[in-house]
Amino acid sequence: MAEIIDMPKLSDTMSVGTLVKWNIKEGQKVAFGDILAEVETDKATMELSCTVPGTVLKIYAPAGSQLPVGDPICAIGKAGEAAPDPKGKPVAPKAAAAAAPAPIPETTGIPCIPAAPVASAAPAPQSDASRTSASPYARRMAEKAALNVAALAGTGPGGRVVARDVAAAAAAPVSTAPAGPVNVAVAPPADGKGIQPDADVPVGGMRATIARRLLESKNTVPHFYLEVEVDAAPLMGLRETLNKRLAEQGGETALKLSVNDFILKASAEALRRVPAVNASWAGTSIRQHSAVHLSFGVALEDGLVTPVIRDAHAKSLRDIATDAKALIGKARSKKLSPAEMSGSTFTVTNLGMYGVTGFFGIINVPNAAILSVGATIKKPVIDANDRIVMGHRMVIGLSGDHRVVDGANGAQFLQALKQILEEPTLILI
Repeated sequence: MAEIIDMPKLSDTMSVGTLVKWNIKEGQKVAFGDILAEVETDKATMELSCTVPGTVLKIYAPAGSQLPVGDPICAIGKAGEAAPDPKGKPVAPKAAAAAAPAPIPETTGIPCIPAAPVASAAPAPQSDASRTSASPYARRMAEKAALNVAALAGTGPGGRVVARDVAAAAAAPVSTAPAGPVNVAVAPPADGKGIQPDADVPVGGMRATIARRLLESKNTVPHFYLEVEVDAAPLMGLRETLNKRLAEQGGETALKLSVNDFILKASAEALRRVPAVNASWAGTSIRQHSAVHLSFGVALEDGLVTPVIRDAHAKSLRDIATDAKALIGKARSKKLSPAEMSGSTFTVTNLGMYGVTGFFGIINVPNAAILSVGATIKKPVIDANDRIVMGHRMVIGLSGDHRVVDGANGAQFLQALKQILEEPTLILI
């Protein structure tokens, strides 16, 4: 009997998927494990494997379609068998955006992210602030905070706006993104040539999710920033020595340690020393995490994913390097599972390979902090004997959630991390 294959739920937050590409055709025989299609979720583009061997009887949705989870995409059965009628009509590519829970309007190439709702906004605010019932003190507070009293919902007697209403509105996250279409029309190049064609590039599920989560993080998490300069010469020396020994033992297939592998291992050890940073904001409490689950950024052509190394606190440098390389390979071949991209307690992002010397990342909620690693550069430094010598320096930045981590905690973590990186043999013990 023919079986209808539905749009699967490939991540815990996925509600809509985009059929990026079909790898099959109607009438084609498929076996268990064959790749039917590539589906873009809210986190990554993933391959959809066949779980029902047989013949492809019907493809209900063309490539490019955006479909809610559970909508039919194809039917598989015996050759010559009639394709069953789908229970629901597939969403056409152009109409699919309406099915998404948080559609992003598109105009001339600039995505417009819907403004975050303000909890204190009234459903039908009065147009004249002078006629709004509000206490004199609340009016003065609103004026100082540049808030429109008429747009606030009062919780005082008879709906009167009081001081606590103004305070709540001032503290509520407000998106700075445009609320509607943006006119970005510009004149074409005078010589008729440009660096690329003028085009409106649709925002895919991954990019839309990145935009939404980063906007949420910046608007709801009180970031603070610290940085420290590390003497990277001992680290570079140890890495060279270890890679040389590994190559002698394993030849061309030997494991090669990257700078990021050392950073990940050192971060796990620093979190062991300063566990207050390995925590999350839980609304009415701070959740302390006993295990260190490290996520790290992997840049892809269509976005960024953050696979997670589980129980990094209990793993050796070799284990972490092996796990990281396996996860990077999965990310680039679009085979990361949702479980491999969730549940982190701390994030490391590294742009040193691009020559960036220093930066601060946006916190990967619900983590309490993110570590940003810059390139190792040669520069004149003053040694212990007050001589100017050539040194290797690396700048590392920490973005912290001030609700969870105070400046002292962040500084202690960076101090521990600096000591470990400047005495890297400590991570081999």
